[in-house]
Amino acid sequence: MWFDSGRVCLDLVATSSAPAGAEELYDGDELRLWLAGAGLVPDRTPLARVGPDWVAAFRALRADVASLVRAALTGGSPDGGALARVNALAAGPPPGLCAVQDREGHLVRELCGGVECGALLAAVARDAVELLTDPGDRALLRCCSSAGCTRIYLDTSRGHRRRWCSSELCGNRERVARHRRRTASARPGR
Repeated sequence: MWFDSGRVCLDLVATSSAPAGAEELYDGDELRLWLAGAGLVPDRTPLARVGPDWVAAFRALRADVASLVRAALTGGSPDGGALARVNALAAGPPPGLCAVQDREGHLVRELCGGVECGALLAAVARDAVELLTDPGDRALLRCCSSAGCTRIYLDTSRGHRRRWCSSELCGNRERVARHRRRTASARPGR
């Protein structure tokens, strides 16, 4: 899973826009991994109730956020239904955080009152609303320049010249392809 977009809502969108186009949230186990990787739930948080209904809800939110972000990128009008659904989710209460002592006596974060799907959806939807309503952040939205990759990220690089969703993945593929083209054209007899 990829967590280099600069925003949790864009990290969610990236779960369906990998270069290979593979679905990354195909079951509850993958959603559990994504929730932990995105930092929406603290380490060691039990996520026993994550099931197909949660996966469906996160996929629906992902589709709505993707639609709104792509409209922001192109300067188009946002889909009214997607906007209404994201706004409704963002209005919900986010998960509550508590500080508790671990076995060694250190304070660690936990979710208060258990893990609820609606609260986690609210956190992601609220992140999308913040992104889409902040002109500075909206101006930093970029699409990956790599052929076949449709990931969107926030370009916070110095000079705002980032070209790829990930320098290690798409950037490396592009550099290797460019090198192969150069060496192939430099061979004698071509």
